[in-house]
Amino acid sequence: MTEIRYLRAINMALADAMAEDDTVVVFGEDVSEAGGSFGASRGLRDRFGPDRIFDTPISEAAIAGAAVGVAMSGLRPVIEIMFMDFITLTMDALVNQAAKARFMFGGQGSVPMVLRTPHGAGLGAGPQHSQCLEAWLAHVPGLKVVCPSDPASAYGLLRAAIRDPDPVIMVENKALYGMKAEVADELPVLPIGKAAILRRGKEVTLVSYGASVHICSAAAAQLEADGISAEVIDLRSLQPWDEATVLESLSSTHRLVVVHEAVEAFGPGAEIAARMADVGFDELDGPIVRVGAPFMPVPFSKALEGRYLPDAAKVVAAVRRTLA
Repeated sequence: MTEIRYLRAINMALADAMAEDDTVVVFGEDVSEAGGSFGASRGLRDRFGPDRIFDTPISEAAIAGAAVGVAMSGLRPVIEIMFMDFITLTMDALVNQAAKARFMFGGQGSVPMVLRTPHGAGLGAGPQHSQCLEAWLAHVPGLKVVCPSDPASAYGLLRAAIRDPDPVIMVENKALYGMKAEVADELPVLPIGKAAILRRGKEVTLVSYGASVHICSAAAAQLEADGISAEVIDLRSLQPWDEATVLESLSSTHRLVVVHEAVEAFGPGAEIAARMADVGFDELDGPIVRVGAPFMPVPFSKALEGRYLPDAAKVVAAVRRTLA
């Protein structure tokens, strides 16, 4: 076992993919020498050279558009968008081109590209650098969306995303970049669309992804102290998402709480709740409850930002509501 940081796991995944496949290229704003805004690709230019990892102009539209063209030409680009908020500028290339290419070419063409981008609040970055917009992307047929919660899943999902024949968005909560965890000496590639059960429980299922998984784990520990047994599921993938694992857990616990940092209204939790209310209706012994951010921009004020974010106390309150 080895202890590594979340950010280091991403760097390792990029390096291993580039060593394994010389069609993998990395580009974006300041990704070569600086390693990007958070240093995820630092050191890779020295190893693989400026032809395989290089900086671009400050134009997210150009970065995404170039990635689509490069991917359709036989390479496997991995691009970095500094903050998820800036993904608004890439939407034409992602939604109208990358996502639809396989369908429009009758299955004879694909766009094997990966877009990495950090989301999430808690660092005082304000309303234009802290949004969680993954629901936008999960809504688009043809795009896959993953959101790892720890170093092992960051490595495994990125390796899988790079190998995938279709466009994959990897969403990374920037509050996790410094997180340390012990991992296996040889990290496995993880399947996209398969959830992980992090904690077994009998009375309620907590479903989440990314940084919110740790909030659920903390809430489960608090509930256990009060004699309430909660099961915690890390989705890992939002599109596709592991409906079967969630339904199996719901069939055992008969109650469900869905937690995410994204705004609650029209968020990923709404889809999960609606689907479980459909296919799992006969298993429910209480209302499905969602925990998410309020319907407002992310505050810049540290005090307000703390109140804005979901926390373990809000999850515990949601569990008590469905148990009642």
